[in-house]
Amino acid sequence: MKKKEKPPKADKKSLATLKHALKTIVWPRRKLLLVGLVLIIINRVAGMALPGATKFLIDDVIANGDTSLLKLLLGGVLGALVIQTVTSYALTRLLSVEAQHLISILRSKVQKHIIYLPVRFFDNTKSGELVSRIMSDVEGVRNLVGTGLVQLFGGILTAIIAFFILIQLNASLTLYTLAPLVLFGLISLKAFGYIRPVFRERGKINADVTGRLTESLGGIRVIKGFNAEKHEISIFEKGVHRIFENVKKSLTVTSLITAIGTLLIGSATVGLMWIGGFMIIEGNMTVGDLFAFIAFLAFLIAPFVQMGNIGSQITESLAGLDRTEEILREAPESDDKLRINNLNNFLGNVSFKDVTFSYDDGNKVLKNITFEAPAGSVTALVGSSGSGKTTIAGLAASFLTPDQGTVLVDGIDLATVTLDSYRSRLGVVLQDDFLYEGTIRENILFAKPEATESEILDAVEAAHVKEFTDRFDDGLDTLIGERGVKLSGGQRQRVAIARALLANPKILILDEATSNLDTESELYIQESLGRLLKGRTTFVIAHRLSTIRKADQILVIEDGEIAERGTHDELIKKEGRYYQLYTYQARI
Repeated sequence: MKKKEKPPKADKKSLATLKHALKTIVWPRRKLLLVGLVLIIINRVAGMALPGATKFLIDDVIANGDTSLLKLLLGGVLGALVIQTVTSYALTRLLSVEAQHLISILRSKVQKHIIYLPVRFFDNTKSGELVSRIMSDVEGVRNLVGTGLVQLFGGILTAIIAFFILIQLNASLTLYTLAPLVLFGLISLKAFGYIRPVFRERGKINADVTGRLTESLGGIRVIKGFNAEKHEISIFEKGVHRIFENVKKSLTVTSLITAIGTLLIGSATVGLMWIGGFMIIEGNMTVGDLFAFIAFLAFLIAPFVQMGNIGSQITESLAGLDRTEEILREAPESDDKLRINNLNNFLGNVSFKDVTFSYDDGNKVLKNITFEAPAGSVTALVGSSGSGKTTIAGLAASFLTPDQGTVLVDGIDLATVTLDSYRSRLGVVLQDDFLYEGTIRENILFAKPEATESEILDAVEAAHVKEFTDRFDDGLDTLIGERGVKLSGGQRQRVAIARALLANPKILILDEATSNLDTESELYIQESLGRLLKGRTTFVIAHRLSTIRKADQILVIEDGEIAERGTHDELIKKEGRYYQLYTYQARI
């Protein structure tokens, strides 16, 4: 019984999406669509000149041998063909271009919305799926603003005109041919009710397959390193097969609609020839009337034939727009009404007061964390993997918000501070030292695009980037490949550090920033750490404890709690957990 209740829910969802699309997409472009509708009506009316001329050609011109009427008739038909050509071009040029323009606007809108969503959203969503939402789902609007919707309405209007002309030609014959067309329309509506969920499912499958493909291409070295090519090929083939099965299902339905339409329309045509033939023999209808009737019948039939194609396109577009709306309904992190405070005279004092946080309900990652990080101080976070160090850094960076307790910045609850005013003073060098495809210079400038050459060079020298770029032919303009693949791990991290330094932040977060540095690179960084961190409130997460000996305070995090705190020398004297970690690494 539950399975039978799903279609109505899908119908309500489709209706809601359609109403929203009409309100936000179609209605604002009503003038443009009205022009398109007028053009298509002119186009279809002009197209009626040829079948209309058929009756006069057979009954008047040929029967009476009237050459002057023939010339007039041909001139009228030729003029109608010119009008058809011009309106067809204008229609496509007007609506198709606007549809593509709208697609570009929607893509930008969705991308802009997604980029402002909270970090938690990205933790639970594949990047490939989001790419599919941005690039593919919005394409369906071309069937609403493009020629699809206008052709559907225009086709219905011209069918109505054709219907009245057919009534004038022969009312009984018209009613006979109308019966199979109405039956075809009812069957089509039923079929589209079945096919709507199929299109929705296709979007989801496409997003899943795209997401996995993006991940596998990004991790190609891991795949090859574990000789896992066959495994990835198998997973992708299964995904592609799911898409095929979905497409096959929709094609089966649409082809069935087309086949039924062909049968019903063919049957109507056979009946038309039979009844019409008898009427001509009995003198109740002329040959010209029959030929004109058949020609005008095509205008009546056309919308029913188009219904299968245009109807499926619009159904698919609504499914895509429905998925787009799901994304747009996600609240951006800046929408929090509590964020009303701007940080003007920023000092950089950070305090954690009884902070508790969990990613999942009932699984606390942090428990009652309390500490002070005065302006300009260096706070080091150490402990076992999974103890909560990165979560503390995420809270300090405003990527996360505490479940209980508060994170204060200059005495103001960070949850009430506008993100722009805080993050404009924040610099991060994360464990995943992400770099864009491009040059070293472009990646450093990412933090401050308007920086001067001297500022760039200062950051490059301070992070010891110059030490390796001098060996490259193109120096800072060297292309580094996707995610900086052409650089070593240590080189990538030095570029990331230079990027953070160029931003000149008041608060700096270094999450395993020296984990990929070789001994020589680490010496370079350690040598200038005092100057690099001077005047900045810094949080350092490091497994290599030798890099944090000069920290103002060291917090040892275990099981989401502060197990120990103090300077390096103080904690060594305690001979507690920090002493164990440090002496263990020293032996290694």
